[in-house]
Amino acid sequence: MLGMLGGGALAAHAYSNSQQDVHNSAYGAVLWRNETADELFPATVGDPSYEASDKKIAQWSRMGISQDTSCSKGLSGETKETALKLGCEAVLRATYVDLTGEMVATVAVIVLPEGGTGAEKMAEYLQGQESEVFPDAAVVPYAVPDTLAAKWQENRRNGMGAEPYTGSPEFPYAIAATTGAVDGRTQGNLPGEFGSYGADDEDKTPWMDAAHALSQTFATHFRDLER
Repeated sequence: MLGMLGGGALAAHAYSNSQQDVHNSAYGAVLWRNETADELFPATVGDPSYEASDKKIAQWSRMGISQDTSCSKGLSGETKETALKLGCEAVLRATYVDLTGEMVATVAVIVLPEGGTGAEKMAEYLQGQESEVFPDAAVVPYAVPDTLAAKWQENRRNGMGAEPYTGSPEFPYAIAATTGAVDGRTQGNLPGEFGSYGADDEDKTPWMDAAHALSQTFATHFRDLER
């Protein structure tokens, strides 16, 4: 009888636990270690309004994933210094080319200490860079041999964008991207009649917009992985 009662109590306890709605924020903080590289950086990515990795809405194709996760090698300039001051733990990078085969981009997931304000401060810094006349391109391009991104390097960067993660407060990441032309063409000055602010207006808007959109896509993708 005692055995039956004990078993019944155990079953009831197990059932009660199964009905609890446990928030998954604890997993969000460690998913960068637990998910495979292919899960973190899908083979194709598209519109963040839907499932970012859905091949039917693909806008970018992955060329390769960097095995080097060093913060000092994945970021550049003031962005690197800011990340290191905030305790950067790793920078995960992957390179993509858009469907036209003309634009290349490297996406970086900046991993900061769990439970602090590092991710929020990093995101604020990166967003502030987007409004600068000469923004820090932030992410060091990852060149992928034998692909369209084989010659992708720092002096070919044209734009940068960033997006704070919008999931749980414990999510210790900031996401940034840098973009350029596959053929190495760099941004220049638009003629006066085309430049919204005159002849000195730089032809950087499309590059900046593409980088920002790609950062938004990965913010959505990481939010989906956390669930």
